[in-house]
Amino acid sequence: MINGILVIDKEKGMTSADVVYHLRKVLHIKKIGHAGTLDPDVTGVLPIAIGQATKLIELMHQKNKKYCGAGLLGYATDSYDTSGKVVKTKRLTTKISKDTLQTRMQEFIGKIEQVPPIYSAVRLNGRHLYEYAREGIEVERPKRSVEIFAYNAVDEPQFDLEKGQETFNFEIECSKGTYVRSLVNDLGENIGVPAVMQTLRRTASSGFNLSQAVKLDEIISNPAIAKKAIQPIEVFFKDYQTIDLNENQWLKVKNGAAIALKTNAKKVAVRYNNKVKAIYQARGTIYRPELMLLQNN
Repeated sequence: MINGILVIDKEKGMTSADVVYHLRKVLHIKKIGHAGTLDPDVTGVLPIAIGQATKLIELMHQKNKKYCGAGLLGYATDSYDTSGKVVKTKRLTTKISKDTLQTRMQEFIGKIEQVPPIYSAVRLNGRHLYEYAREGIEVERPKRSVEIFAYNAVDEPQFDLEKGQETFNFEIECSKGTYVRSLVNDLGENIGVPAVMQTLRRTASSGFNLSQAVKLDEIISNPAIAKKAIQPIEVFFKDYQTIDLNENQWLKVKNGAAIALKTNAKKVAVRYNNKVKAIYQARGTIYRPELMLLQNN
C-alpha cells in the first residue's frame, strides 16, 4: 500500500476533485483525497493525501498557505476575478505607486474579518453561496475570521494610461479559509479604486511547496513518477519532536494505550522501524494517542 502525500502542481481549468479522480484511476488507489481546494482558474500546490495520509487531511488544512498573483485596478466584478460580471469601473488618470500599494497592503496584516466572494463554496443555510449567485438571489454573506501573515507588492505596477488601468503583482501568506480574491477586492476599496484579481498561483500549502510538486499529466503519462515523487508521512511531521519506540512501548501503542515519555513536548510523533505510527499528546505526565497511523509501513 502507498502511504504519503503527493504534491500536484495543478493546471488551470481543472477542479481539485478532477485531480483526485484522475489519480485514483491511474494509480488504482481508493483511499485518496486532497487538502485545500483550489478554484479551477487557480494553479499551483495541491497536496494529495494517499492511504494512511488521508488521516492527516484535517491537520494539513491547519497549516498556512502562500500565493503569488496579479491584480488589476480600474474595475471590479461580482466574482472578484476576471471571469465575473463587471459591477464597477473607474478610470485611473495617474499611476498608483508600489509604495502606496505596499502601505495599504500592510493594513490587512493580522487577524481580520473577511467577507467571502458570492461565487464561493462557503455554505449559508445548507447551500453554497455560488448557488444563490447563479439563481440571482441576494443574501448576506457570513463574515469569517482569517489571519494574514504577509501581503506584499512585487515589482513595479504597470500603468496603462490609454485604458485607465493598472496591474500589480503580489505575494500573500495566510491562514486557512482566506479568499485572496476578497483581499484584492478589499485592497481596491481601501485605495478607493475598484480592483479585481487577474491570476493566482498557490506556491505552498500544508508544509509543501512547488519544488516538491509534479504535474498531473506527467503522472498520467508515466504512473511510476508518482511513487518517486510521493512525500512520506514523516515529512509532514518534521516540526514535531520524534521519539523512537522500544518493543514494549510499541506493543502499547498498537493497542492505543497511554505511555510515559521522557520529554516536555506537548505533542510528539512516535516512530517504530523509522515510520511514524501515531501522534501522542501530553495529558499531565502521561501521553495519550491523538492520531493513529499504525498502517504507515
